[in-house]
Amino acid sequence: MLQAARQGGAGVLGSLLTHWQDHASREVVLCERGQRMTSQGRRAKGLLTTLGAVPFRRSFYQCEQCRQSRFPDDERLDIVHTTYSPGVRRLMARAGSQTQFEQAAEDLLCYAGLKLEAREIERVAEEVGRQIEQWLSEEQAQIVQAGPSLPPQLGPGAKFYISFDGTGIPVRKSELLGRKGKQADGSARTREVKLGCVFTQVGLDKEGHPQRDPDSTSFL
Repeated sequence: MLQAARQGGAGVLGSLLTHWQDHASREVVLCERGQRMTSQGRRAKGLLTTLGAVPFRRSFYQCEQCRQSRFPDDERLDIVHTTYSPGVRRLMARAGSQTQFEQAAEDLLCYAGLKLEAREIERVAEEVGRQIEQWLSEEQAQIVQAGPSLPPQLGPGAKFYISFDGTGIPVRKSELLGRKGKQADGSARTREVKLGCVFTQVGLDKEGHPQRDPDSTSFL
């Protein structure tokens, strides 16, 4: 029944995409040089969504002067140069970041009914990772450019705490090669993981100990 429901949903989604393309208003499509591009009909594309495979025929535009081509509908749906919908790519990246890619493929087949190759999950997960790194870099640059700014609770007299601790966690033997440890033979059984915590103080308790602002705590 679940498989039938997904197939029905994929059919509805395919019909919605066709209706959207037939009735949506079309703006002027320009190339990178600002020249108007002309429609060259539609091109078929297999699209895998969280409901399953959906046929998709989108408009193809090309510039007669520079020969640059564009698929505006791909750009609107965020499926440029990919046959996976944004929802499927999110599942692939999340599953690929949690375990081995072969296991991730099995998990997605079991949980979401998506049959995917491990190498495709790896490729999508790495691409999403690069996008996240770029986004973090841009965010950091904006923060540095804007300069320091303090929230209202960090007014005069506020106290800001930074603390950290570490503990050993068991890992695979391959991750311990060449590392010194506390065993009798000098080998290691664990690797250290550290946890950082930053927070502000809102006052003192009856015994004079600092009280942490629970809404200010961040972990790393």
